[in-house]
Amino acid sequence: MLFVHRGVFRCTPEALFAFHERPDALALLSPKGGLVRVVKLPASLHVGEEAVLRMGLGPLRVTWTARHTAYEPPHRFVDEQVSGPFRKWVHEHRVAPHPDGAELVDSIDIELPAGALGRSLGWPVVRRMLEGAFAERHRVTRAEVERSAP
Repeated sequence: MLFVHRGVFRCTPEALFAFHERPDALALLSPKGGLVRVVKLPASLHVGEEAVLRMGLGPLRVTWTARHTAYEPPHRFVDEQVSGPFRKWVHEHRVAPHPDGAELVDSIDIELPAGALGRSLGWPVVRRMLEGAFAERHRVTRAEVERSAP
């Protein structure tokens, strides 16, 4: 399954990419409210760097490790799940010029556990969660990059 979220930001593509390179970017972009806790931040977006998140509600907890597998500044970077809740998670972040500044396209190639059952029952729930999470991520990104834009 493919999830795509697009946003346009009033800044340069370089500034948008640079925001994602900030050491605090992942913490800023992670969901609030205690469902996700950043255990380890990646040192950079370079290939091989890893982030570790702890997710869960109540006694149900899962550790999610993602590794950066592509780094092409200022155009794109990719992170892939090494271990975690999904059978597959490949998240590509693409930055491109836009007439109003810069466009960010988040594309996630995702495969849920439990085969056909996971796809039919889980995908609508996961898609809604991703839509909300990425709307918030883009809101935070917009506030950060447009605040410091010339």
